[in-house]
Amino acid sequence: MDIQLLLDMMAFDSTSGSEAEVSQFLEKRLAEPVCGVVPEVQAWDVPEGGRNLLFSWGAPRVVFCSHMDTVPPYIAPRVEGSRIQGRGGCDAKGQIFALYSACCQLVMEGLDGFGLLLVSGEETGSWGAKAFAKTDFRAPYLVIGEPTENRMVSASKGTKAFELSFRGEAFHSGYPQFGRSAVDSFLDFVNGLRAVDFGEDPLLGPTTWNIGKLSSDNPQNVLSPLLSCRLYFRTTFVSDGRAAVEVRRLAEGKDLTVKEIGGDTPAEYFTVPGIPSGPVSFGSDAPHLSNFEHRAICGPGSIRFAHREDEHILVPDLEKAVEQYVAIFKAVR
Repeated sequence: MDIQLLLDMMAFDSTSGSEAEVSQFLEKRLAEPVCGVVPEVQAWDVPEGGRNLLFSWGAPRVVFCSHMDTVPPYIAPRVEGSRIQGRGGCDAKGQIFALYSACCQLVMEGLDGFGLLLVSGEETGSWGAKAFAKTDFRAPYLVIGEPTENRMVSASKGTKAFELSFRGEAFHSGYPQFGRSAVDSFLDFVNGLRAVDFGEDPLLGPTTWNIGKLSSDNPQNVLSPLLSCRLYFRTTFVSDGRAAVEVRRLAEGKDLTVKEIGGDTPAEYFTVPGIPSGPVSFGSDAPHLSNFEHRAICGPGSIRFAHREDEHILVPDLEKAVEQYVAIFKAVR
């Protein structure tokens, strides 16, 4: 397997919002003929930044898809035997490489009726997928490349995100009885959320949540007048409708502002007999790509190494992914 294309992609820093260069490279590079066959290329600018690309070999019934953006910080690629290190190795430039390699294999077998969709902004809100969903394009099948250890995803959790602003009253910390700390309000809220029983989903397991972008700029000897954060849920079929309800309930009677900032719902996906499958807890562009009747998620690499300093992918896993993508196409075309 010639991995130079993957290394060339990984040489670009395409941290979300900076996909322009890699998209220009791919728009030109993937339009080159394979066995004399040149794909049709369509491109759309994404309002929030970036660009979507669609390469088509005939009228697509099956569209392979992944995203060009990565999380920060950028890490340059390097090869250690069969291990390819660097940002985007498994999330998701390795996916793009495997998907495109599968397309080339299908062309070499004389087949058509498939496409390759590359989108921007997956890591920061699926902006590219949401923009593509507004186009007139439709096809029966979508296969998204994500790091699933080459297992097809049977179901995935949903997401719900909130911006929270807790307000207090600043005062000298030696006399807390005369003020009100936003940090205390935050801790009360967190303890209340920990006490909520969201139930156990028989397929997706427990509901989880995480707090990020936590900020309170008060000096250490002054009660905090303001604390802000983001609250991010991974919801299940059991809990998806309850996340916002519980957050609003816990905010009642408190000097707390709650803003819902998006998310998606849990979903089930199609699988193919003979290919291992199972549920996952991470999100993807799949819920937002409503242009397709049937959607699948599958790809090389492990989510355990995505977004980490030691992000990597193995060449044998890429080879297996190509075989499986070809098999998925043949199973549903």
